[in-house]
Amino acid sequence: MIAGAAAVRRVAVAPQIAAYIVDIARATRMSPSLSLGVSPRGATALLGTSRAWAWLSGRDFVTPDDVQMMAQATLAHRLSLRPEAELEGVSVGAVLAAAIGSVPVPR
Repeated sequence: MIAGAAAVRRVAVAPQIAAYIVDIARATRMSPSLSLGVSPRGATALLGTSRAWAWLSGRDFVTPDDVQMMAQATLAHRLSLRPEAELEGVSVGAVLAAAIGSVPVPR
């Protein structure tokens, strides 16, 4: 198992992919529906899960699709809706999807 963890750490992350993750985290912090957005630790977790997904997919580099694939599972529990948004029936998943959709995808 340690060999697998070392292999995941060797999965390459281009600077534009790292910036994409940071921008997603920032977008959640700017959402008017959230009282608590993704922290730097959450962004680091998304980086790690994206690396793991890329490795499990047989690649040695992370793509924007990897980040998008792992974002809900990695970040949703880290977000806190404002009470007003909860009363309006807004879901954390919808807010996260909107935040991700608002960030330009790197090429």
